[in-house]
Amino acid sequence: MESADISVLKHALDWRTAAHAVTLVTVVRTWGSAPRPPGALLAIRGDGVVAGSVSGGCVEDDLIDRIRRGERAMAPRLIRYGVSREEAARFGLPCGGTLELVEEPLTDARWIARLFDCTARGELVRRELRMVDGAVSLRAGERNDALHFDGNTLAVTFGPRWRLLLIGAGQLSMCVAGIARALDFEVLVCDPREEFRALLDASVARWLPGMPDDVVLDIGVDAHTAIVALTHDPKLDDMALMEALRSDAFYVGALGSRRNSQKRRERLQEFDLSARQTARLHGPVGLHIGGQTPAEIAVSIVAEIVAVKNGIPLLQKKREEQHDATAESSLDGDTSCSSATSSDTSATRSSPSSQARVCPIA
Repeated sequence: MESADISVLKHALDWRTAAHAVTLVTVVRTWGSAPRPPGALLAIRGDGVVAGSVSGGCVEDDLIDRIRRGERAMAPRLIRYGVSREEAARFGLPCGGTLELVEEPLTDARWIARLFDCTARGELVRRELRMVDGAVSLRAGERNDALHFDGNTLAVTFGPRWRLLLIGAGQLSMCVAGIARALDFEVLVCDPREEFRALLDASVARWLPGMPDDVVLDIGVDAHTAIVALTHDPKLDDMALMEALRSDAFYVGALGSRRNSQKRRERLQEFDLSARQTARLHGPVGLHIGGQTPAEIAVSIVAEIVAVKNGIPLLQKKREEQHDATAESSLDGDTSCSSATSSDTSATRSSPSSQARVCPIA
């Protein structure tokens, strides 16, 4: 599975190769509530077939109608939608939102092939479009690049801005990798067990040989890196987590139940990690969505990573922790019964309905 931007550009390249006229449209600015962020990309073929989106509503319909009527831009130009409340309502922009788009004819698509060569190697590419004549240039991009538009030049960076290191190469890891790749993460997989390498899809993730803790140190972890341990083997997971929790990674998680996660934190503190460092560990990993299959669990894991990346508070996790604390408190002093969960596996989270009071039979 590939990122949305790369998918749009692949369609555009295929259409141009087949001698179709193609128009590219990029969101450059938004005001108010806008359905798509700056950088969102749309490709429109001469007959109105589209790939991608810039609004998810009537804006696409209007752009397609213009193309079909032959109103193609001969050079890059700026288009505004939703300037007035009436126009915003007409084009389905919520809350009076406003969009500014750059529309450009794709006359020479060779730059797309060069861009693909770089992004396939995990490199970031900065594309610069000169508005006056449509000239395109490519250069190396950086993770902190933001879209730039000043009326004269449009600069957009393509490629994986974020990295995800997965410890373990099992079926769950491959599901996580596929979803993360579609979200423009560069996905790295480390597992010293060579027999698991056959599961890896090289178009989705890159295999890193060696012991996980060494790999964490070698890849240059930064604030754009997430690390998730999925082997369920403390010999592999714990050593990697020990280094990950000392790093600048924005997210560190590990598979396991609440009980096992607490035991893991206790083990990690024996390796001289502080309580603050072990508190960074997201365990059990993922949001509670009742996931049972590898694909469902992968959705919950990636959803939590994206939430942390986007600065969204994990209120669900806080409510679960408060519930656990309340449940434990209610059992204090009751020696005849104990709290038990329905499962100690990583596939599910304990919920109020899955906890039972287990009493001995007289």
